[in-house]
Amino acid sequence: MIKIRVPATSANLGPGFDCLGLALNVWNEISFEPAEKLSYHVTGEGAEKLNKGTRNLLTKAYALLYETCGRKMANAEICAHNDILMSSGLGSSAAAIVAGLFGANEMLGKPLNEMNLLKLATEMEGHPDNVAPALLGGLVVSVMARDEIITRRYEVPELTVVIVKPIMEWLTKTARAVLPKSVSRADAIHNIGRATLVVDALREGDLNLLQKVMDDRIHQPYRLRHISGGLAAYKTAKQFGAAALSGAGPSIINFVPPENAIQARQEIAQIFHERGIETREIITKPSILGVHKI
Repeated sequence: MIKIRVPATSANLGPGFDCLGLALNVWNEISFEPAEKLSYHVTGEGAEKLNKGTRNLLTKAYALLYETCGRKMANAEICAHNDILMSSGLGSSAAAIVAGLFGANEMLGKPLNEMNLLKLATEMEGHPDNVAPALLGGLVVSVMARDEIITRRYEVPELTVVIVKPIMEWLTKTARAVLPKSVSRADAIHNIGRATLVVDALREGDLNLLQKVMDDRIHQPYRLRHISGGLAAYKTAKQFGAAALSGAGPSIINFVPPENAIQARQEIAQIFHERGIETREIITKPSILGVHKI
């Protein structure tokens, strides 16, 4: 049996739209054991949805790696316990893809290296901002060139991270559809400078700088106005530390001093509760580890 863990991730981090991603200390744990037929069973987050069949992102990724390596797929009993919230902006789909590829690669004796796995994961996901930190851990800057994915990985100190997810339907295709087709030069300049400083602030653990530079003009304003309570929750989070939409949302991610974490969680959640929207909340830290065998 092979057992692995894969982390949640938060992409964009304010101005780093489709470029920045951070691994978080929230995990899905998956085991792969040779079997006569392919089976898949989940406990924890998403179990009701994912246990309806064996065809899902994880098993598709598992099969893809065998196909890429020119090998017949080995059937396996795949069991997962998921702690990553689904449809939350915390990289649950990226985690599934990375887990499937990594698990199959381990079963085959590691024929592919990290960059090969990242390329496959990006092809499945469509962009590297979540799959890169899920694979590599830490803070990862990723850009797609014509024939390669260029990445730089940085370690991040143990910052305190508060995540509040409103329980609502918020599809990725909706989150993309509300974005403008073009942005102004002023907005592009606003984001370029701040994205650079967000990387520096996270590497140094500088919350004061992070709070000043996590603003975005390219995606957050358009998405927040379509998330009930989103803008008010975001403004409340900014009172406690550096705040952003996690990925495409609807979760709010808040980097705060440790002593403010519980109050931040409560007050951000309260904004949604006042609108009749239930929430899920997490207090965690960044992870320097990506997917790994245990």
